[in-house]
Amino acid sequence: MINIRPVSDLRNKYPEIEHLVLKEDEAVYLTKNGYGSMVVMSLEKYSKLMSDLEYNEYIENELDEADQEADDPKAKYYTHEEMKQIARRLLDD
Repeated sequence: MINIRPVSDLRNKYPEIEHLVLKEDEAVYLTKNGYGSMVVMSLEKYSKLMSDLEYNEYIENELDEADQEADDPKAKYYTHEEMKQIARRLLDD
């Protein structure tokens, strides 16, 4: 369940928010004057979020690079059989 709290709860009900964030492993969304203001989450959850983001960016970059190579008219493509032969030669050496 999404936890939405007024930012004043950070001061007035800190132990409750801390329990939700650390023990329940939930993010708490804070509002100010009825509008979204910030999110409180554990360091572990934040680290995982950042790692996932970095991994996704890495994959996006790799896919973009592959698309550019595929668009290159000079690119050499190998059939499945050619790749098997290349792999056999490399493994036999």
